[in-house]
Amino acid sequence: DYYSSGDFWMWAVRSVRAAGAAVRALSSAAADAPTTTFTQTNGLGKLVLNRPARFNAFNWQMYEEVIQTFSKAAADDSVRVLMVTGQGDYYSSGNDLTMFAVAKAGGIKELADRGRVLLQRFVEAWIDFPKPIVAAVNGPAIGIAVTTLGLCDLVYASDRATFHTPFVSLGQTPEGCSSVVFPAIMGSIRANEVLLAGRKLDAGEAHKYGLVGDVFSAATFAPTVEARVGALAAQPLNTLKYGKALVRGPQREALIAANIAECDRLHERWQSRDCLEAAARFLTRK
Repeated sequence: DYYSSGDFWMWAVRSVRAAGAAVRALSSAAADAPTTTFTQTNGLGKLVLNRPARFNAFNWQMYEEVIQTFSKAAADDSVRVLMVTGQGDYYSSGNDLTMFAVAKAGGIKELADRGRVLLQRFVEAWIDFPKPIVAAVNGPAIGIAVTTLGLCDLVYASDRATFHTPFVSLGQTPEGCSSVVFPAIMGSIRANEVLLAGRKLDAGEAHKYGLVGDVFSAATFAPTVEARVGALAAQPLNTLKYGKALVRGPQREALIAANIAECDRLHERWQSRDCLEAAARFLTRK
């Protein structure tokens, strides 16, 4: 049929390329605006994903900013705990699919090459962060914003948060070490429901599945979480670091291997017909 024909394939490629020029024109004015904020108080470093107009979706710049913040916070002894949260109604809507928008031949492969390296670096930053990472999931989380929760040491969610990894429908595969971490957390059957079947979890289900530690009312979420995390940040730095190393250290080799395997597969998927057609539908939807 048409959707498996060469005509549809060419339409998908043309649509993705054409969207590139429009996306760059719309976003060029804000290209240099920070996509995250970082503050520090009494040992607690707070990293806020700050693209609320795009539901805190990850673009190239946000990936780099998060990597840089993790690196600086890891080296700064005045930061004892790192908390990640979102600005506005969303925690993060995952990857900004306009990153797939290109305007020249060969651009898709170049983006896939760039994305593979960047994603591996990004996930490694979470794997190797030596201090406790706390996710404060203030609203809906999608894709990479969900999978990296398995690399956090504590996860708290608002009762209005949801958790969705629609990888298959986007022609993609799991990332963020979720291919090994999610089965370990929730069992293989439930992990497959989330990663393969794309089941969206509400906060209560995520808690039941073991992805979230506690769920709090949206009305009091921020102060409740910050009080709890602030108490953790008041503890001695080395005790926190050594404790985390004992818990996480034995997993590191498996996580590094999973990250490499996932990035290799995504590098192929990003150039595939499945992914390009899904991206074209997204970018051209009304």
